[in-house]
Amino acid sequence: MKQLLIILAAAFAVHQYWTGLPIEPGPGEIAPHEPVQRNLRGGREFEFKGYRMTALAEFEVEARVLSARRYRSDPNAELSPIDLALGWGPMSASENLAEIDVSQSGRFYRWSARNPPIAIEAISRHSANMHIIPADASVEAALADVRKGHLVRLHGELVKAERGDGWRWKSSLTRRDAGGGACELVFVRRIELIDPTARS
Repeated sequence: MKQLLIILAAAFAVHQYWTGLPIEPGPGEIAPHEPVQRNLRGGREFEFKGYRMTALAEFEVEARVLSARRYRSDPNAELSPIDLALGWGPMSASENLAEIDVSQSGRFYRWSARNPPIAIEAISRHSANMHIIPADASVEAALADVRKGHLVRLHGELVKAERGDGWRWKSSLTRRDAGGGACELVFVRRIELIDPTARS
């Protein structure tokens, strides 16, 4: 029995290692399209996990995962357990990303480049840090498998979340801002993870 447990633990460790490795797509833009957003007049309210949610815009994006950061002890982790730094257009091309370092911490996404391969404005307008709120268990399960380099398709809404104690968290509604409040807060109803190396 003990040997079986050791074998299972070793197999799990190997699985975790290989599934955690970044995916390396080939050259070219693997997510060429801009996010699609339709702002909602007045907002649509609904309850979720004790929060009052207001849908500000319908939102869809197909993008490359530049980085993924999971949060457990963060005070907002119950609502949004993961942030995805996503890139599209020129920020989904491996030849550009090879020259750009991407990191996440404290609910922010940061990039740096000694010699930016594209204009700084193009970097900021074709990438974003998105706080992900999984709508159900199936979305949450898919997020557990997300890896750097994945092509991800998200469908849902940009939202504002509020609690009775006055706490609030509101999504940005533009890809042209930066700094505090510039991240998207996305209530994800559907998600697709695609390994771009497996596509024909």
